[in-house]
Amino acid sequence: MSAKVVVVTGASSGFGKLTALELARRGHSVIATMRDVVGRNSAVRNELIEAAKAEGNPLQVLEMDVVSDDSVEAAIARVIAQHGRIDVLVNNAGLMPIGVTEAYTIADVERLFAVNVFGAVRADRAVLPHMRAAGSGLIVQVTSLMGRFVIPFFGVYAATKFALEALAETYRYELSGFGIDSVIVEPGPFPSNLISSSPEPSDTDVLTAYGAVASIPGQIKDNADKSYDPAHPPRPQLVADAIAGLVEATERRPLRTVVMPEGVDFGVARINEAVAPIQNDMLRAMGMAHVI
Repeated sequence: MSAKVVVVTGASSGFGKLTALELARRGHSVIATMRDVVGRNSAVRNELIEAAKAEGNPLQVLEMDVVSDDSVEAAIARVIAQHGRIDVLVNNAGLMPIGVTEAYTIADVERLFAVNVFGAVRADRAVLPHMRAAGSGLIVQVTSLMGRFVIPFFGVYAATKFALEALAETYRYELSGFGIDSVIVEPGPFPSNLISSSPEPSDTDVLTAYGAVASIPGQIKDNADKSYDPAHPPRPQLVADAIAGLVEATERRPLRTVVMPEGVDFGVARINEAVAPIQNDMLRAMGMAHVI
């Protein structure tokens, strides 16, 4: 299998970092992108580069802030100048707010969508012209189980993931004629720094009005890791492995891939299986069976 040129967003931690290392380990030319590569994330940048170098694998770290047109366009232009192509984009950058939904102001929600949704759209739009010109490519959108169901106090987060699911599935249909695939990875409850860095809602008056209910999100954060079996903790590497498998697939990729910790099943695969026939029947009725 030929090595692919892969851009990974949000590679400073979590699934993005693991995915960048796994793809480099498999011999792909990986461009791990993140903010503040010479500042806050300089240690992570060095760690990624040294880890890949120790195993003799190609990995490059580039500055890219997904909320900035200029930053995204400059990073993608640099990749094209160096490699001549981009075979895969892994959209992983994101935030996970946990809080009383009403207490997130318009500005709060706009900031979240700027990263979780518009950041992905921005990266897609920068990469897709090059993929269309090449007649091939793959976009992997990392969403969440909460792109398919809703849990109280994760409402704003789920809204962004539902949006990403819709965009990624629509890309799947619209880009198929250009030889470009769009797929979705739906991770389950793995340990992550997303919960500890959850953006707080700004409307303190609303929080006060909710009384004791407003303390529940804090309890969720405090107990997030206590539900894990310390002898057999969930392995986030499973998500990186699933993404790598999609990158290297030689047969038709599934639209959605659910990745759960061992022994855990929240039923999302069943949701996907139940919805797919309805979606496909609608496409057939509209004369679009060829995109299924």
